[in-house]
Amino acid sequence: MRKIKICLLAFLLPILGYAQQDGGTEVLFVGNSFTYFWNMPQMVEAMARHQNVPLHTDQSTVGGSNLEQHWNSEKGTTTRNRLDTKKWDYVILQDHSLSTIEAKKRWEAYNQKFVSLVRTQGAQPVLFSSWAYKSNPLMQAKITESYRGLAKDLDVKLVPMGSVLALAREKRPDLDLFFDDKHLSPNGSYLEALVFYKFLTGKSVKAIPNRLTTLNEDGQKLYLIFIVPETGDFLRQLVEEFPMETLKASR
Repeated sequence: MRKIKICLLAFLLPILGYAQQDGGTEVLFVGNSFTYFWNMPQMVEAMARHQNVPLHTDQSTVGGSNLEQHWNSEKGTTTRNRLDTKKWDYVILQDHSLSTIEAKKRWEAYNQKFVSLVRTQGAQPVLFSSWAYKSNPLMQAKITESYRGLAKDLDVKLVPMGSVLALAREKRPDLDLFFDDKHLSPNGSYLEALVFYKFLTGKSVKAIPNRLTTLNEDGQKLYLIFIVPETGDFLRQLVEEFPMETLKASR
């Protein structure tokens, strides 16, 4: 029965549009729970699959980790090995959320180390500017200023997720964007995935569905996210209207 399932899955995947496509863009997300919460990298890939874009995501993430720990293979991180054993097109670098505030020298040093390493391996490094905590939106100004300055100094692209989230909070203070004080809700993570999808592909997000799915190893459909249609409309419009020059990869 197992062999039959595998053969059937091999037949069905191309039809359903879930097959791995040769020559697709390979993206590695490096970070912690700010990246992996609510299956965000998988949502980005599901959005690409929905629009028949050959883009594949993977992640090297450990809860609470910072880039120094990723660099030194501490806390169970395996990022250096992942970079050495596969060719990537983009490597998204997400440091600890308090790094720009509490450990700026370390933050600068290890972002620079990873940017240099990623470039030597032929991939494009991308900085991921995180967001202010729910209880302290005033954090955002410092985070944004620091990331913009570093991105300019290193001549590297920046995904300003914190700025997008701050705008969403301003426009829709009634909308539930947080799961707790720092992690995003399903709504917030869907917004995060939209931002990265827009950045990586340059494509419109208007037609991205409110339900995103993937398949398990047995070919069974798994739902990654459910978004209320009215909320989805708002979040997609927000990303669509955000300044394009900041949401466009350069490869």
